[in-house]
Amino acid sequence: MSAEAASSPAAVDAEIAAAVERLRPELARLARELFDQPEIGFEEHASVARIAALLAAHGVDAEVGAFGLDTALRATAGADAAASGPHFAIIAEYDALPGIGHACGHNVIAAVAVGAFLAAAPLVAGLGGRLSLIGTPAEENGGGKELIIRAGGFDDVDAAGMVHPSSGSGTSSVLGQRTTGVRRVAVTFHGRAAHAAGAPWLGRNALDAVVTAYQSVAQLRQHILPSDRLHGIITDGGAAPNIVPERASALFYVRSAEVGQLRELTDRVVAVLEGAALATGTGAEIDVDPVPRYLPLQTNTALTARWTEAFAARGHEIPAPAAPPQGGPSTDMGNVSRLVPSIHPSLGLGGPDDVFPHNAAFAELTVLPAAVDALVDAAEALAATAVAYTTDPQLRAAAAAEFAASGGPSRWED
Repeated sequence: MSAEAASSPAAVDAEIAAAVERLRPELARLARELFDQPEIGFEEHASVARIAALLAAHGVDAEVGAFGLDTALRATAGADAAASGPHFAIIAEYDALPGIGHACGHNVIAAVAVGAFLAAAPLVAGLGGRLSLIGTPAEENGGGKELIIRAGGFDDVDAAGMVHPSSGSGTSSVLGQRTTGVRRVAVTFHGRAAHAAGAPWLGRNALDAVVTAYQSVAQLRQHILPSDRLHGIITDGGAAPNIVPERASALFYVRSAEVGQLRELTDRVVAVLEGAALATGTGAEIDVDPVPRYLPLQTNTALTARWTEAFAARGHEIPAPAAPPQGGPSTDMGNVSRLVPSIHPSLGLGGPDDVFPHNAAFAELTVLPAAVDALVDAAEALAATAVAYTTDPQLRAAAAAEFAASGGPSRWED
């Protein structure tokens, strides 16, 4: 860290900007390589190896396989674990979606996180703080962050942040952004096989149970809050039309913006599944939370305001805070946000406003020049936020007071 950087916030920001700009070709290449070889959750072996190699090229040792997860990653700079200095964690995701690759932009998330970490690490270390890069697998399908929480990966973290891409140019840095929590409910109905034409009266149709359950969940939708969501798919519908299906399965997602409502709505869905079994004379094997539940995101506005300031300084228009969304996606970053003050701002990548994540066209946006420009600016702003947190006692106090007012650290207790 230069002596000038240590002397003024403006100099710190200038040093961060210069560092990230030097990294631009490598960050663009990382985003492209992840795009070219997408890997789904818990299978991100090549992806995490690329991130570790980039860190190693800059003299940073990264632990791949951290927290007991083969594709998790941890790198740390600054004060050691026994020190009492403030500890900020930058979060990376790099898993892709089945069939449509990086249509949620996790290749951009990874590039932003790596750029922010490499730019901020020397400054944080030089000023007595601690900075970690935590690579979290399987955001899409496995709750990697919650698994890391359970392994103690956030026990000594004081605050955390990541940036998630979105479509259009006016969707960046939504102050006060929230997401819904989500629980998965899997069900397998067990019936009795029979010849569908010769002796159907001997059968008990498990597919009828799934269809009854699916339609009943659809009927339940008209009696839930506007912020809630229910959706599902049939994952097994039987073996052949001339055999009464003795086994059929479905998977439902239950979403709500409030933890209490998430519990209640899950109970209502389970009751629907039990009713479908009763109506069809089948048995229901119900598995609630086959993967960790995701909690609603709790954005720390004090930290987000610092991000907004840094991002706006890079020429980006920041929209006014919007009303809480009516429903929406979910992220296991919500679980982290319930443990420590956290930010999860969105990053507009340009392109049409109707190209939204989880569509194959969105994946193509993530490697265009406009997306590279956006991720570079986001890396600078995230690095600036991390440095500010570790060096500004007033910012830490404001973030902590807001977090305490919201109830402080909390976990879902069954």
